[in-house]
Amino acid sequence: MGSSESLSESALAAEQWRVVRSVAAGLMASALIAAAVWWSPFRVPDMSLAERLAFTLRTDLAIIAWLIFVVGRVATLRFYSTADVRGSAYCRPSQRLAVDVAVMQNSFEQAVIAIGVHLVLATVLIGREMILIPVLVALHIVGRIAFRLGYPAGAGARAFGMSMTFHPILLSALLAGALVLVRA
Repeated sequence: MGSSESLSESALAAEQWRVVRSVAAGLMASALIAAAVWWSPFRVPDMSLAERLAFTLRTDLAIIAWLIFVVGRVATLRFYSTADVRGSAYCRPSQRLAVDVAVMQNSFEQAVIAIGVHLVLATVLIGREMILIPVLVALHIVGRIAFRLGYPAGAGARAFGMSMTFHPILLSALLAGALVLVRA
């Protein structure tokens, strides 16, 4: 099916059901991973605010590494493509490049939100709670990889990765907001 074709009502309903199942699986996987790490023997030492912010930025380097990877992939694919070498200002991405451009764009959006939320969390988490930062980064990276791998197969296939990226960010933002009110 081409990018400009619409799904029939029955195909839309089937794809929506696949999305719902994948989101539920992503939420369950995220919760299980977070719980496993939370109750693991791994501990983060008590840190000052400056140390918590530095720890968070260093941990978020994994998210930046993912961005470097997806940008590099788009640049490489574009470099070797007669249809894409002129750049996005001159034409829409070719079929070969379109998925990677979409993944890159979505990854930037998710990274900006995630890193911002992680930095706010670093200002309100205390002691052992800082374990949440590496857990969130791990979920983010697993989610981004799953999103990329599932993207070509449609919304239902990429929803698992999107859920593992977005829902932990959303819940963390809500937690950060609550902790700002309670601990500020």
